[in-house]
Amino acid sequence: MTASVDQQAANIPVIDYEGSQYRADFWLGQGREYEDAAERLALQRLMPAHGGRIAEIGAGFGRLAAHYAGYDQVVLFDYSRTLLQDAARDWGHDPRFVFVAGNIYDLPLATGTLDTLMMVRVMHHLADVPAALRQLRRTLHRHSVAVLEYANKRNLKALMRWGARRQTWSPFDPAPVEFVELNFDFHPGWMEDQLSAAGISIRQQYAVSHFRLPWLKQRVSAARLAEMDSWLFAPGGVYPFAPSVFVQVAAPGAGPRPEFSTAPGAIATWLRCPQCQQEGLEQIRDDRMQCPQCGQKYRRYDGVWDLKEPTLE
Repeated sequence: MTASVDQQAANIPVIDYEGSQYRADFWLGQGREYEDAAERLALQRLMPAHGGRIAEIGAGFGRLAAHYAGYDQVVLFDYSRTLLQDAARDWGHDPRFVFVAGNIYDLPLATGTLDTLMMVRVMHHLADVPAALRQLRRTLHRHSVAVLEYANKRNLKALMRWGARRQTWSPFDPAPVEFVELNFDFHPGWMEDQLSAAGISIRQQYAVSHFRLPWLKQRVSAARLAEMDSWLFAPGGVYPFAPSVFVQVAAPGAGPRPEFSTAPGAIATWLRCPQCQQEGLEQIRDDRMQCPQCGQKYRRYDGVWDLKEPTLE
């Protein structure tokens, strides 16, 4: 995992999992079965079960893809091509799935094209949250629903460490804290302000993963801990102390839902050129798209549409 800078997205640093073994190194057999189960329960409650087009931003290897069975079209989006190639190997047999690599700060999805948007375990890597939220909001129409997750700065562990003078920063300070390069925790009040400034309103808020304690996870099953955690989702969301916060949000000031096709052959029509921001590309071959305005071409590699950069072929 390395940090890189995308010159086409205002030089905002981006964390890059290209070539990493994220699934094996972070999830499989790594003691996070409880976190995984709790997050899935939160999504089931906050995410509409059915719809036209859903996109997961920062989908990685497709950990949560099974939850999107009720949608006509599923877009898995990530900065890492190799993680998306893993997802394509698992889900590419389903014609509803589309895999798109790109930069969230220059999101290559057309305006208002999503009925539902999901973003989990991504916000804590964003160096410029306001810029990212503006891009996410642009993809929503007035009836869209989005579920966003962020790491809570005012969590119980941070409060205890601060009280014991084992950390220098205050959990009550609204400013984000970067505890490791490109890893941020956010105060709920600060995040609410950023969402409001982007034209995004919170409908519901959950506090998630209250029991993220190694000794407890060793003694109680992941399924049982997740069930117990779910009892605290809503009440805990009033004033979150859990390390993770999920918000269901909407963009009531956005435009109406545009007419768009979810047919597999109409993918190019709802993509956006990251070079010139033209909305609607043209598919010129099975594995090539072209921008009708600037002429840049984009290629599909191993099932993944690469909109991080144009192809010279």
